[in-house]
Amino acid sequence: MAATFDRLIRFEADDGKTYYGDLGKEAVPSREIQGKTVGVLEGDVESGFKKTGGEAKVEKLLCPLPKTNIVMCVGLNYKQHAEESNLPIPTYPTIFTKPPDALAGPFTAITIHPSCQSQLDYEGELTIVISKDCKNVPASSFADYVLGYTAGNDVSARNYQLPASVSGGQFGYAKSFDGFAPIGPCIASTGVVPDPQKLRYWTKVNGVKRQETGTDDMIWTVGQIIEHLSRGTTLRAGTCIMTGTPSGVGLFMEPKGFVKDGDEVEIHVEGIGSLINTVKFE
Repeated sequence: MAATFDRLIRFEADDGKTYYGDLGKEAVPSREIQGKTVGVLEGDVESGFKKTGGEAKVEKLLCPLPKTNIVMCVGLNYKQHAEESNLPIPTYPTIFTKPPDALAGPFTAITIHPSCQSQLDYEGELTIVISKDCKNVPASSFADYVLGYTAGNDVSARNYQLPASVSGGQFGYAKSFDGFAPIGPCIASTGVVPDPQKLRYWTKVNGVKRQETGTDDMIWTVGQIIEHLSRGTTLRAGTCIMTGTPSGVGLFMEPKGFVKDGDEVEIHVEGIGSLINTVKFE
């Protein structure tokens, strides 16, 4: 079923109600979305969307998904990141998950628990949103099950990830705190992004570029990731999949580039827009 939108957003209008809308064919700078009038859509991820013919003004841009059942994540999926990490490329993708309450919106402040503040890091990632329940999807057919693509930040508390005595070699706990999976600003359809391996994106902290990559540097493609994750496993509609981060994370900078209270992290994906979140220490 063809998408009925180009760039799907979810927003609060000036009447106080929440709507889905379509930004249209032309990319809109993220900071200019609020205040823009857009076409209103009805429906949801599970049942699909259709145009209403109505319009509404975006008063407040929200997370493009009201909820997710899970955020699935791929670790070490860029060649240059593997090199900076000095880690061998595994035979299969490294997988970890984030819970539903990790999901956050494109302008939401990321509130950080005191125990996570010492080594807080960013990871800019192209993120897939699954359109319908699926299982055993061959890589060649992946696009049939993709609602679209968005920008994501795999927020990471490195102090809980790296010490073996704390993490047990697992990534999940360090990355699963509330708000540690912001996505947005929109979900770009497969019509807008026909080939997810031909995108460029970057991450800035306080306006200074930290990461920049082409998705052609991925070790496992979007199709291969979906095939791997759906093997014998049902992926539900609305599942988010963060596909890995490129080189340039704060952990491997000298001096370390961990983010602090009040820092702004912007992740921009070509054709999709910018995810812009401010860090707020509790």
